[in-house]
Amino acid sequence: MLQKQFKFSNEAGTDEAGRGCLAGPVTAAAIILPDSFSSDMLNDSKLLTEKRRNLLRPILELNAICFGMAHVTPDEIDKINILNASILAMHKALGQLKKDPKLIIVDGNKFKPFKNISFECIIKGDSKYMSIAAASVLAKTYRDDYMEKLHEKYPMYNWKQNKGYPTKEHRAAIKKYGITEFHRKSFKQLPDE
Repeated sequence: MLQKQFKFSNEAGTDEAGRGCLAGPVTAAAIILPDSFSSDMLNDSKLLTEKRRNLLRPILELNAICFGMAHVTPDEIDKINILNASILAMHKALGQLKKDPKLIIVDGNKFKPFKNISFECIIKGDSKYMSIAAASVLAKTYRDDYMEKLHEKYPMYNWKQNKGYPTKEHRAAIKKYGITEFHRKSFKQLPDE
């Protein structure tokens, strides 16, 4: 069962999606939920079906005190590395919040200070706290939408299905067609033969 808060009301949860992908952006979301919010459906986005995530997104957006979402491009990922790009995406999402939180709770174990707001890194936070789980759902659904749009431009990689992750099918397409401007050049696109 997800807990409402880590410490305070007015806490922002933040999480990212797409860290391990070969193509597409890393996407982060940040959200502040009201104390009154509850949902039996909400969980870590990785444990939810696509249908459930898509049902949850409008509920979260409607009920949130505020939320933000941001993409960091493959070019930027290649320049600053995936960890820094993930943190940058979270900072950009936090920067969109219409209200400064008392505390930022972050899924994972690495973060950099944002403004002068205290933060706490929580490993597997997306399966422990509502606001991080909510951020994980928003990040995942917005990134999935983005990859489905890119799929129309490059259908041979089947991004609408694999979302840019290193599936056998995605790697076979890279081997056959090469890489696009949406692939991360700093990532190992194909395993050693």
